Amino acid sequence: MDEPRWLDDAESRLWDRFLAAGALVDRAVDQHLKSEGLSHTQYEVLVRLAAAPDAAMRMTDLAAALYTSKSGLTYQVGKLEEAGLVRRVEHDTDVRGVNAVLTDAGRTRLAEVAPSHVELVRRVFIDVLDPAQRAAIADGLGAVTARLTD
Repeated sequence: MDEPRWLDDAESRLWDRFLAAGALVDRAVDQHLKSEGLSHTQYEVLVRLAAAPDAAMRMTDLAAALYTSKSGLTYQVGKLEEAGLVRRVEHDTDVRGVNAVLTDAGRTRLAEVAPSHVELVRRVFIDVLDPAQRAAIADGLGAVTARLTD
């Protein structure tokens, strides 16, 4: 068996900082959205639906776009449905498919929460980095995402 390619000091530093920053940014976002009565996944569902044609997406496509399990998404969409922010309807052409659809109340709720959410994202992540750092991180994380989704 071949010896693993251990991380060198620079690689360990990168990995440690990625884990720390990711956990801390995620914690800040989760705390903010919890104070607004939403989970992070629920907020992202509202964002994705608002950007989708007819404010609707097939549940399987929505799960894939959010990198979450179908069962986890079903639970979160169920909570949004109970709150009147999303509704589920049968897919037009596939009786096995279900679409999540943003309601008017969901669009209103997103408009209420989005300004403070984007301010937080700017404060804890975007504005900490200069333009070159933002571009390098976006490119690097894009490569990681591409490798893991191919």
